[in-house]
Amino acid sequence: MTYIMSLFLFGLVLGLIAVASNPSPYFAALGLVIVAGMGCGVLVGHGGAFLSLILFLIYLGGMLVVFAYSAALAAEPYPESWGSRSVVVYMGVYLVAVVVASVLFWGGWYEGSWVPSDDLAMFSSLRGDMAGVALVYSSGGGMLILSVWVLLLTLLVVLELTRGLSRGSLRAV
Repeated sequence: MTYIMSLFLFGLVLGLIAVASNPSPYFAALGLVIVAGMGCGVLVGHGGAFLSLILFLIYLGGMLVVFAYSAALAAEPYPESWGSRSVVVYMGVYLVAVVVASVLFWGGWYEGSWVPSDDLAMFSSLRGDMAGVALVYSSGGGMLILSVWVLLLTLLVVLELTRGLSRGSLRAV
């Protein structure tokens, strides 16, 4: 299980480097999908299967559609790909930064701390992720509604900023 978690964390870091280093939204979308998949794999390994499923469905089902629509409005005739010189340089710089940070903090990581959340509570009647979902709907309803309104306002602002000269999404790109 430790090797699988290490693989998920390694894929998560590589996906984050791919998103951070690529200036083109077309190729960065693949990095976002990798990050979402690997992050959900880490959550499943720590005992949050339901939370991981919900996160994966909501993220890839909703937010990636908005990202793809915004990327379509910001079309470039010649986007920079994975093999471009600047992208490779940025990926190398970020990878060196991750290696330096991991060497600095190497003494604080122990294999025994990677225990799923369900193994820590012996006499619990609920799973950790299911109790969290129930708490969000019972006590966090107001924050959930506020978050929905903030996301809707952000979507409208981004679409208004990328609209162009009052021709909407039908403008000639």
